[in-house]
Amino acid sequence: MYYSVPTWQRFGNRSYPPKTVPMSTQQSVDSQTIEQTKQQLRGLVQEIAQLSKMNLTEAEYYHEFLQRVVTALAAVGGAVWTRDKEGRLMLTHQINYRQTSLHQQSDEQVQHTRLLHRAFQNTDGMLVLPNTSYGKDEKAANPTPFLLVLAPLMSDSQIEGVVEIFQRANSTPNTQRGYLRFLMQMSELVGEWLKSNKLRQLGDQQSLLGQVNNFSRSIHESLDLRQTAYVIANEGRQLIGCDRLSVAVRKGMKCHIEAVSGQDTVDNRSNVIVMLSRLATKIVATGENLWYSGATQDLPPQIEHALDEYIDESHSKTIAVIPVRRPVQAGEVAATRAATVGEDSVAELETDGDTGEIIGALIVEQIEDSRTQAQLAQRVDLVREHSLLALSNAVTHHNLFLMPLWRTLGKAEWLVRARNLPKTVAATVAIIGLLIMMSVFPWDFNLKGSGVMQPVERRDVFVDQSGIVAEVKVSNGEKVVQGQVLAIIESTELEIEAERIIGNLASVREQLLSARKTWLSGRASMQRAERLRIESQIAELTQQELSLKKQYDLILEKRKQLTVLSPMEGEVVTWNVKELLERRPVTIGQVLMTLANPNNAWELEVQMPEKRMGHVAEQLKEYDGDIEKLKVTYIAATNPDDKLTGKVTKIHRMAELDEDEGHSVLVKVNINRDDIPDEVRRPGATVTAKIYCGKRPIGYVWIHELIETIQSRVFF
Repeated sequence: MYYSVPTWQRFGNRSYPPKTVPMSTQQSVDSQTIEQTKQQLRGLVQEIAQLSKMNLTEAEYYHEFLQRVVTALAAVGGAVWTRDKEGRLMLTHQINYRQTSLHQQSDEQVQHTRLLHRAFQNTDGMLVLPNTSYGKDEKAANPTPFLLVLAPLMSDSQIEGVVEIFQRANSTPNTQRGYLRFLMQMSELVGEWLKSNKLRQLGDQQSLLGQVNNFSRSIHESLDLRQTAYVIANEGRQLIGCDRLSVAVRKGMKCHIEAVSGQDTVDNRSNVIVMLSRLATKIVATGENLWYSGATQDLPPQIEHALDEYIDESHSKTIAVIPVRRPVQAGEVAATRAATVGEDSVAELETDGDTGEIIGALIVEQIEDSRTQAQLAQRVDLVREHSLLALSNAVTHHNLFLMPLWRTLGKAEWLVRARNLPKTVAATVAIIGLLIMMSVFPWDFNLKGSGVMQPVERRDVFVDQSGIVAEVKVSNGEKVVQGQVLAIIESTELEIEAERIIGNLASVREQLLSARKTWLSGRASMQRAERLRIESQIAELTQQELSLKKQYDLILEKRKQLTVLSPMEGEVVTWNVKELLERRPVTIGQVLMTLANPNNAWELEVQMPEKRMGHVAEQLKEYDGDIEKLKVTYIAATNPDDKLTGKVTKIHRMAELDEDEGHSVLVKVNINRDDIPDEVRRPGATVTAKIYCGKRPIGYVWIHELIETIQSRVFF
């Protein structure tokens, strides 16, 4: 095939102008240029042939193909046109399309569109000169200043697309026909790629169909809700091709995460699951799908807040929350809504697939933005459509009345067989007898609480002046008497203040002495005004002296307070008091140490949980409010073999928060000091105490806390 090559050639983005050469060498230069051009064309054709054998996407292939064709023809630009499912033209790829001005809405664009529709009906290709019409009706035309070369892209005798080249119009008719022949040959290579691409698509569809069949079969194998959700999450993730798929089930007004792909169990207390449940609840309440890929400006505030919280915790780049509705028969939809929309609209309603009750949601996540929403949406809808029936059946089965009991009875069929029937009857009678005994047989009802053992007489030693502890005179366990020095505190600020007052007092006294000498030596010769001034100065200085003396006396009193004295006779019970306090700063009101007198009466301080105080109050009613009738049994942690007794002396009226017991009430119990061995009797020793609250059925004694929990959390 011969291709006419102009003297002014253009390959890619580089132009090669003609050179002025002597006539003797002109012919050899032209032959060399033509040969080089042919080699370049052969290389481009070979590249296009190789591209047609590669597994490329439509966008990738047409980009590479069109770039090489435009280069081979030294054209201005080109375009590849295809059709969508409705038959509308689509510009799949283009080069320099804007230079034609066809992208603007105008009559010229309409004429060009009609020309393209003609090209989709012409299997022989078309050459349309600049600014000329095509056909008898002259409605299809080339309104551009370029020569249009159009070739069909055919596959299985059907035109799948059209390649259009914008060529300069200053070429001969033979050259123009050469353009068309070349383009037709290249379009045949595109046809081969279209055939192989269709085969690949059919293979992918066949593979997808197999995956869908396996997925549909596996999710219907069980009616167990958790098992069904687990299969949907794990098998659905592979079908969609996402990083994580979660299944949320609606229970009441909230959604609970039932399964997460890649996880055998779901920890509903973890932050990620709690936030994901909250997000699913918000989306399901709206009934609309949520697709997030980075922007939250157009979302309602409550959804935006829940979404931001979850993203901060999970770091997902793409999130889709798709509500799953219970499938509804077309007749049911028409029956429930015909009354409100009229009988004429029933036919339209029968195709409505979004009227069922929402039973849950699918949550699709991508950690990285590897696939777009359009790529995910088709697979997500496919998984949703196949999952909704299986999930609906599992939810319905799970919500059947007393389903756990029926399931257990179904598995226990062997119990009523002939051989096992006597054993079953005997076990049933034994269980009934045990239940009767638990309901009737009385037992001591004791309420347990933890506490500590303390001497009744104990005092905390407080700091009266801020400073630094210079010396601690006592140690843990040391006996002290009232008025004994416990610690010495140093106060630099107090010493500075004392020095300042002493200096001011000396200055005032010196001024006062000078004023008195002046008044005594010259009062006979002084004028009355001068004498009154000196007398006023003496009075003022005298007052200042009195004020400074009082301040100094106060400083002396504060100095005495720096020596900490024992307020009582007893024993130091603070552990490591020297290491704890020496050379440490202290402030007014701080507790330095605790003293106790272990030789007198002892008591228990029991923290009784607030929820158990109701039984104590009921027992007090039987005792007519006499607290001392409440009997207490206790054991020490270091001597659990000896059970000792005591009597309640005081019950605090206010409940306080305890680190170990939670909200509890302090109960003070009087105990006999001599009952406790010396090696056990230590201030702060841990004890476990039980308050006797009468007789109750033994079953209630054993499970009263469970009964109270059911009453407060289930029936209330």
